[in-house]
Amino acid sequence: MAAAGAGGGGGDQLTVLGAWASPFLVRVRLALHLKALEYEYVEVDLKDKSDLLLVFNPVHKKVPVLLHGGKPVCESMLIVQYLDDAFPGSGPAFLPADPHDRAVARFLTTRYARSPSPVLVKSNPICPVRMA
Repeated sequence: MAAAGAGGGGGDQLTVLGAWASPFLVRVRLALHLKALEYEYVEVDLKDKSDLLLVFNPVHKKVPVLLHGGKPVCESMLIVQYLDDAFPGSGPAFLPADPHDRAVARFLTTRYARSPSPVLVKSNPICPVRMA
């Protein structure tokens, strides 16, 4: 894995606040892995939210939160975009170079990022949402 500062993001530490069962955390960890970035993982108990989570995501009080040099980035899709921008020389680019292709990719990601995963829904008998 590359150091957090590789590729232009500064030499600052990356820390991820998350909860093991969060599908949104999986998205962030996958992006970090694809970018070959080292990070510290801090498990957050969502029933008893830590002061760290409340300080860095006081509005929504949700995970995941990425801390880069002590500065928070919240929401998994924003974290993925941030990693792509902050570490352009590490791993593959997540978005195409062409502006139109980038817009299409963002549209599709936004559309499907808000839908529950059919795999998670079908495999979870207590999930109230059913996919057609």
